Amino acid sequence: MLVLVAPGQGAQTPGFLTPWLELPGAADRVAAWSDAIELDLVHYGTQADADAIRDTAVAQPLLVAAGLLSAAALGDIDPGAVAGHSVGEITAAAFAGVLDDTAALGLVRKRGLAMADAAAVTETGMAALLGGDPETSVAHLEKLGLTPANINGAGQIVAAGTLEQLAALTEDKPEGVRKVVPLKVAGAFHTRHMAPAVETLAKAAAALSPADPKVPYVSNKDGRAVASGAEVLERLVGQVANPVRWDLCMETFKELGVTALVEVCPGGTLTGLAKRALPGVATLALKTPDDLDAARALLAEHTGA
Repeated sequence: MLVLVAPGQGAQTPGFLTPWLELPGAADRVAAWSDAIELDLVHYGTQADADAIRDTAVAQPLLVAAGLLSAAALGDIDPGAVAGHSVGEITAAAFAGVLDDTAALGLVRKRGLAMADAAAVTETGMAALLGGDPETSVAHLEKLGLTPANINGAGQIVAAGTLEQLAALTEDKPEGVRKVVPLKVAGAFHTRHMAPAVETLAKAAAALSPADPKVPYVSNKDGRAVASGAEVLERLVGQVANPVRWDLCMETFKELGVTALVEVCPGGTLTGLAKRALPGVATLALKTPDDLDAARALLAEHTGA
């Protein structure tokens, strides 16, 4: 059984979309998406610098577009389950048939704009804690006024809060934490700082007509597989201001009997977590089109597709 997963914000790098646009029809598809959401995805995915694609309003639709494009390049696939990390949940919703590609990109465009506006109110950010005991780290973060915004498993927690709070964390790490790594994001996502974005996203979601997932959709909220399209949308709205529990998603992968994991472009982060937390599960990250043949072989082996 294979699970198809989509990464979250911070996975983007300058020019990462360039080789994908060389595939037949890809440039036209991305150009049409750009027109639909009034954002030049081709420019941001090929020519823009790191600061430009760090902008929340740009990064989020760019990541969803890259995920959809790379998954489509795999051909007709039949994963046993789908999931995404943070904004990757919107990509996963499209994989599961809850939303079509245009609806997914329209929703993520509004999400990115709303979260960028919320992030502009106070200077905030996020940082990954490497190593340490989760319970000890969470207690220490709360003492500093920070939120454990992403509990990713494999010994990784992401803290979120004001820049002052994050600076204090760097000076006063939890016991056992080897390193605190700032993330390439422009706000304290999945915390109370994002509350203003929730209402905006709820209005956008209310205008959509979701279908029920065609395959199990594993949710960041609690790791549960969700079978209702309406509930998927409800959870997509709520997760903006609530922690991502990727650790629980990976526990569900175990329970479902997942034997392989493919991470769509720009892959790497979630496969890295899976290698540590899911021993024995084959993993592959779609970084460039050169990875497509290996991914298709993995799909054939673990899904029969």
